[in-house]
Amino acid sequence: MTTLAASTDNRREQVGWYFYDWANSAFSTTVVTVFLGPYLTSITRNAADANGFVYPFGIPVAAGSFFPYMVSLSVLLQVFFLPILGAIADYSNARKQMLAIFAYVGAFATMGLYFLEGTNYLLGGILFLIANLTFGASIVFYNAFLPDIASPDRRDAVSSQGWALGYLGGGLLLAANLVFFLNAGSFGVESGMAVRISLVSAGMWWAIFTLIPMWTLRNRGAVRRLPPGENYLTVGFRQLAHTFRQMRGYPQTLLFLAAYLLYNDGIQAVIALAAQFGAEELGIGESTRIATILMVQFVAFFGALIFGALATRLGSKRVLLGSLVIWTLVVSYAYIMPANNDVQFFALGAAIALVLGGSQAISRSLFSLMIPDGQEAEYFSLYEVGERGTSWLAPLLFGVAYQMTGSYRIAIVSLIIFFISGFILLLFVNVRRAAAEAGNQAPAHV
Repeated sequence: MTTLAASTDNRREQVGWYFYDWANSAFSTTVVTVFLGPYLTSITRNAADANGFVYPFGIPVAAGSFFPYMVSLSVLLQVFFLPILGAIADYSNARKQMLAIFAYVGAFATMGLYFLEGTNYLLGGILFLIANLTFGASIVFYNAFLPDIASPDRRDAVSSQGWALGYLGGGLLLAANLVFFLNAGSFGVESGMAVRISLVSAGMWWAIFTLIPMWTLRNRGAVRRLPPGENYLTVGFRQLAHTFRQMRGYPQTLLFLAAYLLYNDGIQAVIALAAQFGAEELGIGESTRIATILMVQFVAFFGALIFGALATRLGSKRVLLGSLVIWTLVVSYAYIMPANNDVQFFALGAAIALVLGGSQAISRSLFSLMIPDGQEAEYFSLYEVGERGTSWLAPLLFGVAYQMTGSYRIAIVSLIIFFISGFILLLFVNVRRAAAEAGNQAPAHV
């Protein structure tokens, strides 16, 4: 145990690893959450015909649907590409190099959004597609470093600190960009230019702070060369096929993954749909919604740290189950919450923020205990793909519930199904057995 901890718990590497979350979270907050959707939609409408359609590559697309379609397409591409990229990274022992490649392609594609103006919606769509695809790929290689840099007893704390720093970094840049955007006239800048400057700032932030993990992280083992007559694509597919066959020998890992796909789908749906619920059902104004988005970033910073500390003392599984109880209570309260009450909406956002980073960080560290050594990128690619591949289920239920009842309250409370079913499956996961099946050592408290 002492040898394992000494070989993995390198403080310099851990701090460097944290900073990749700080770096890439700017893309999530400034680009995806706030600025790009409305701005790209306005550019697309500028290019639309009298019927409100654009025709990328001859395909008729309603202007208002272009950005959501780009989000969906980028996720679909991740489902196809991430597993093979993870297999290549594990085979080659080149996780650091692959993290760098995809991080910088994503960062430069984001900076390219500065040129999004007029009617060139297709440029914006393609750049976003590249940025979101490479963002997802870089996260796979980033997560795969966790077992290398943190021993089992430190893993919850390290994972939580990474999530916390990500929320802080993303929140700080978003706050600066919102101040700049809301006061653009004072700087002699029109609103469109302010959006473009905010977008490029996210790419620059991503690129600059990625230098820190590049300086500190190290690959374990020498980078492997290809056998004669092989290429990384064929080797990657063969390695991936082996992994799929092997997974049947890890039933507890598969059970955890099924639980995660369910409850995380509920989490992602709440994140994506909370603003719509607040605006359409509760009558919450735009200024309050923006303030709540900012508040969530900073409260989630503390929430991730708190949950990491609790997991170290009480055990990851217990704390994760507790977080799912809180998620269920939050969604239940949203059903009875009075309309036009900014204070309660803000408080509900704070409750979500407290469990948001914690539940995601503990899930990541718990999964890392259940995967075999040397195949971390492959398994984390399946973890990411599983999350994205099912992330349409909860929004679909939300939409169907609203269409059938005409009530956003019933739609939001229907998401309880995902938290309860995930909770039930998680109850049956034996963490110690899962770690043993994968050849790993479980922490003292699980």
